[in-house]
Amino acid sequence: MRALDLKLWRELWGMRGQALAIAAVILSGVATMVMFRGTFDSLIETRDSYYESQRFAEVFAGMKRAPESLAGRIREIPGVGEVETRVVTAVNLDIEGFNEPVVGKIVSIPDRDEALHNRLWLTEGRMPEPGRDDEVVLVTTFAEAHGFRPGDRLKAIINGRLKALAIVGLAQSPEYIYQIAPGALFPDHKRYGVLWMARTPLAAAAGMDGAFNDVTLRLSARAIEQDVVDRLDDLLNVYGGRGAYGRDLQFSNRFLSEELRQLETSVTVFPAIFIGVAAFLLNVVLARLINTQRDQIAILKAFGYGNLAVGLHYLKLVALITLIGIAAGVVLGIYWGHGLARVYMEFYSFPFLHFVVHPSVVMQSALITLAAAAAGTLHAVSRAARMAPAEAMRPDSPTLYRATFLERIGFQRFLSQPSRMVMRHIERRPVKSLLSMIGIAFACGIMMVGNFQEGAVRFMVEVQFSMSQRDDLTVNFVEPSSRRALHAFAALPGVEHVEGFRSVPVRLRYGHRSYRTSLEGVEPGGDLIRVLDTGLQPVEIPEEGIVLTDHLAKILGVRVGDALIVEVLEGSRPVREVPVVGL
Repeated sequence: MRALDLKLWRELWGMRGQALAIAAVILSGVATMVMFRGTFDSLIETRDSYYESQRFAEVFAGMKRAPESLAGRIREIPGVGEVETRVVTAVNLDIEGFNEPVVGKIVSIPDRDEALHNRLWLTEGRMPEPGRDDEVVLVTTFAEAHGFRPGDRLKAIINGRLKALAIVGLAQSPEYIYQIAPGALFPDHKRYGVLWMARTPLAAAAGMDGAFNDVTLRLSARAIEQDVVDRLDDLLNVYGGRGAYGRDLQFSNRFLSEELRQLETSVTVFPAIFIGVAAFLLNVVLARLINTQRDQIAILKAFGYGNLAVGLHYLKLVALITLIGIAAGVVLGIYWGHGLARVYMEFYSFPFLHFVVHPSVVMQSALITLAAAAAGTLHAVSRAARMAPAEAMRPDSPTLYRATFLERIGFQRFLSQPSRMVMRHIERRPVKSLLSMIGIAFACGIMMVGNFQEGAVRFMVEVQFSMSQRDDLTVNFVEPSSRRALHAFAALPGVEHVEGFRSVPVRLRYGHRSYRTSLEGVEPGGDLIRVLDTGLQPVEIPEEGIVLTDHLAKILGVRVGDALIVEVLEGSRPVREVPVVGL
């Protein structure tokens, strides 16, 4: 073994405590990088494979009621590859032993043939038999929340009629990876579920014989999605169309896409914190080690070792510590990534998981970490390599301190003697001091990030359900109702106060920008539904004009006083120009 290599192993053993501490920080950085990147890649591959195998639709549209003959005209739209019409209706569910309100959605599936789009992934049981009007398939998450199995029964109110249903199967669907009730903030699988029933009996129960109220499309290879959406809207307008939209705006897919975007951001942020701290620690440890080995460096150079050999010796030490952290980080990152991917898989209701960690991810993590470690120690290594033997044999020159900038401008009278020493030391080594501050800031940032989400979610829930949406119970109508219904609710035992609201799907336009959302009409001076400003104080809604959230205003590029085009996506689909009167 070469003398320098023997010296390297002895030094590594002598500083094993510091080396392991630094390797642990590097391990954390590499593990988080591999974990987040592996999870991101796995979810992308799982999503794409699931969408393709179950033929997830590319364009969706709902309407009030359209004749089945309209499907032929939809097929004639340029760019449309496949068309499938459906019946979709909201239901109230009666769960024995569960006394809280449960709502859901029931979706038709073909009587005999397999669905063209959004095929079910059957996890247990079977599909409904053709013509049976009491058999349904239940979404797996809802069934697990209530302990349902094939063979169990439940009651549902479909189109105002109570019906007993037999559960014959449990399934998952690419259309409902993320299941959330209208108006809810988070999924609640005990209070919201999706069911599937054969087309003919569901159409009869919903009053849709020979008609449909939902359609899904898959496009041809060279189709222009927006052109198809616009033409489909034109066809459906007279049938109470609620606006067609592409897969990117489909509710479940949009939530998943936003989550993946956040996960991709985490690939950069968290590892950068750990690797930055590790590079700083390596710089401090190596600089201190070189200062204590000045005489050894002089002896090595006197025996003929050149600048390159000495520099490589210390770089090897840095590389060895870094490689230990990288190796352990890759193994731990794969383990953590598999666990995190399974959490996402269960939360987003994927029936399977393709977990992958591409070799390029491991190589990228290793190269970035090695480059950061080398950059952090380059100054100390180059100083050791350039040190002349005669200079190295002498002790380091005494530190020369001068009055700091604060002292020169007259602040010295406010500083004690120890405080002056501290300030002079910081000013003498500004880069090192800055790196120390950044390292401490990163450490605090790691702790803050770990504790942030729980507090943020708690605050969101408090604001939403204690200050803004203050009601105990929300009742949604299938069709808009008159204000007389409020008096009926107010007469119910235990009801203290009732307020009505109106919600319609709209597309907001300003110049070339547009945004699809819902427009809420609330009671003037209402106490149950309140709009809050940034100071969490109630905002008075004016009698005319529209009030937007500041976030939506930024998306549309509008300010108070601008005229906004509001296109209502239901009923007669009126289009109005409305002034923005508040944010």
